[in-house]
Amino acid sequence: MVMFRPAHIEDVPAVVALVQSAYRGDSSRAGWTTEADLLEGQRADPAMVEAAITGTLVLVAEQDGVVVGCCQLERRDGYGYFGMFAVDPAQQGNGLGRAVLGEAERIARDEWGAGELRTTVIVQREDLIGWYGRRGFARTGELTPFPYGDERFGRPLRDDLAFETLTKKIDSSA
Repeated sequence: MVMFRPAHIEDVPAVVALVQSAYRGDSSRAGWTTEADLLEGQRADPAMVEAAITGTLVLVAEQDGVVVGCCQLERRDGYGYFGMFAVDPAQQGNGLGRAVLGEAERIARDEWGAGELRTTVIVQREDLIGWYGRRGFARTGELTPFPYGDERFGRPLRDDLAFETLTKKIDSSA
């Protein structure tokens, strides 16, 4: 059974390892969320995760005491921002990602009164954009550049990376 709770500082190593394993390196290829063909290096480091835990809500999904999923949820003006979303590659495809997203939507809607959830996805990740689309997110066409030169976000393997904002209405009347 999966349990959700806010992350604590002592969760930093587990969250960093989970995010890294879901997106970068050979371990990420066990799941479908890999970015290993687009970027190498780190996806998140301990300082980034600690800042997220102390400044926003980092939600972890635990199974048998092991962190198997996470996301960052940030309360913004009228909406919730959903980021740092990761699921253990060995658990991808079994509904855990949908459950993490569902809990994030519930918190943003029911606890914060947000009417919308937003996220950003690398535009070259059509499979991931499709996954979000099947969960009610719409592409906005709003692009932001990838932070080239800042290796905290990885080392790009191509020069055309950008993020697109996706949005989903989550108010109770929708």
